[in-house]
Amino acid sequence: MITHLRLKAYGKINLGLDVLGRREDGYHEVRMIMQTVRLHDSIDLYRTREPGIRLETNLYYLPTNEQNLAYRAAKLLMDEFGIREGVSMHLRKFIPVSAGMAGGSTDAASVLFGVNKMFGLGLGVRALMERGVTLGADIPYCLMRGTALSEGIGEKLTALPPVPQCQVLIAKPGISVSTKVVYEALDAMELKPEQHPDIDGMIRAIREKDLHRVAGKFGNVLELVTAGRYPVIGQIEQAMLECGAENAMMSGSGPTVFGLFTNPRAAEAAYEALRFGKYAKLAKQVYLTGFYNVKRD
Repeated sequence: MITHLRLKAYGKINLGLDVLGRREDGYHEVRMIMQTVRLHDSIDLYRTREPGIRLETNLYYLPTNEQNLAYRAAKLLMDEFGIREGVSMHLRKFIPVSAGMAGGSTDAASVLFGVNKMFGLGLGVRALMERGVTLGADIPYCLMRGTALSEGIGEKLTALPPVPQCQVLIAKPGISVSTKVVYEALDAMELKPEQHPDIDGMIRAIREKDLHRVAGKFGNVLELVTAGRYPVIGQIEQAMLECGAENAMMSGSGPTVFGLFTNPRAAEAAYEALRFGKYAKLAKQVYLTGFYNVKRD
């Protein structure tokens, strides 16, 4: 019997993000290139004799009830399978919150995976993905991980070859944005054809393992909204480019910015400049990491 599991919930960035339109149900049709990064949250699951779900976090402002996706993920499986025992969850957040990196979704994905394993429910990853999408559109991808084309509302996933390894610099300014508000603002805009990223071109570059071309195909239509409201996003991108990044872009609805580096020394110098040096006023959180392409077993 499994009584304790320690899980790593990895964050993601969007190498490309296009929005095709708003659906009648309020969701948006998207085409995105998703990529898992090594930056992760840590979750400890403990099986308890006392029924119910208990959640503790290292951030005082995060909810620890059904307003938290990780709590809802545990409840979903425990209710469905009539689990009479309980689970205690200790969540340590490192992925920036409200940052366009699917932090809440990846926590929920890991809890689904962990509860399934701890209580021997016998669900495969595909079955977990089908349940996860009822909680959030990014959760199926967070269960899948790696490099993938994401379509529909985010639940239609096509695995892609891994992007060549490089250094990934992540910087979040001291602001948070509402994904809902960003999409609503995008709905009010009339986008020109050239404002949509070349997702197919990026897929070809990925298949050809050409990191330089992948970086050259960066594009995120949501940046038109978020960066327009918060100039610091463009300032961080420019700082990364000045430090030698292949390219830099906002992830998701923002405000996190990431840059890809092929020169490790340049990446380290950029980290120092954004964390402690001349650009330190731009970002509140800075991480130097890499890609993560290990599938769940």
